[in-house]
Amino acid sequence: MTSRQLARICTTTAKNAGINKKVSMHTLRHSFATHLLEAHFDIRVIQVLLGHAKLGTTALYAQVATNLLREVISPLDALENKDKTKNKDKS
Repeated sequence: MTSRQLARICTTTAKNAGINKKVSMHTLRHSFATHLLEAHFDIRVIQVLLGHAKLGTTALYAQVATNLLREVISPLDALENKDKTKNKDKS
């Protein structure tokens, strides 16, 4: 199978799925990496799966994994929440 055949399959499948945005094999690869990040896979595992030589290249995918970034809790926030729980227990 050639890369051109794969590209056609990707485009046709997206169209059949009702996706109106431009979809390419790169889009599929990018989505794959982003979903793995959001599923909390180790970034080094994703690096190997994508065949990146440098971790920095893979780290670019972290910029679009906004759901994962929203879940990050600052250590300071964690301390604040812990203090609130202690104060409730004293009441």
